[in-house]
Amino acid sequence: MTNAASTSKIRTNYDVFLSFRGEDTRHGFTGHLYDALCRHGVNTFRDDENLRTGETIGPQLVQSIQDSKISIIVFSTKYAASAWCLDELVQILHCHKERNQLVFPVFYKVDPSDVRHQRNTYKEAMDAHQIRLGCHSLKVKIWKEALAEISNKSGFHLKQGNWGREIERMKESEREGEREKQGMKREEEEGVAAKLLTWRECERIEGERE
Repeated sequence: MTNAASTSKIRTNYDVFLSFRGEDTRHGFTGHLYDALCRHGVNTFRDDENLRTGETIGPQLVQSIQDSKISIIVFSTKYAASAWCLDELVQILHCHKERNQLVFPVFYKVDPSDVRHQRNTYKEAMDAHQIRLGCHSLKVKIWKEALAEISNKSGFHLKQGNWGREIERMKESEREGEREKQGMKREEEEGVAAKLLTWRECERIEGERE
């Protein structure tokens, strides 16, 4: 079991790891978020889809998740259709449990209950995975459990018209994160949390696009 003392010694190379479905948000919300974080000095990992090979994530990407202090998962309409994204999600959940990594789910134009209970596009995606891998697939079972567990965490439901209210909620969620992740030095964690408030800039850019 990971304790606060051992967690504080874990080396991290990134402030933030972004997990997202590229075709949904790479050139929209996630792209704006990544650019804003980088401009404000937040060392952020965003994978290059052109480098993806095979059906499962490789050791280099697993290492990048492990080397991050915080993971942000952008749940979009087609996120669950990607086995790659779902494997990332399982690894993020593992790091949250074993390495005390902070996790912030973002529900981008999807209802959190759809993710939690696999409804609508999430049901379609999981049904397709079951057809491909078998109705008794252990992998699909693990994916479903990861979706349910992470979507139960306090996050940000971003949809047209409520950006301002959700970004204000971010401050409260970050304070919960401070209590949850005792292994990170308080001043360091608060610094990263403050930088993450660049969501305000993403709100402005995305509002202009709407």
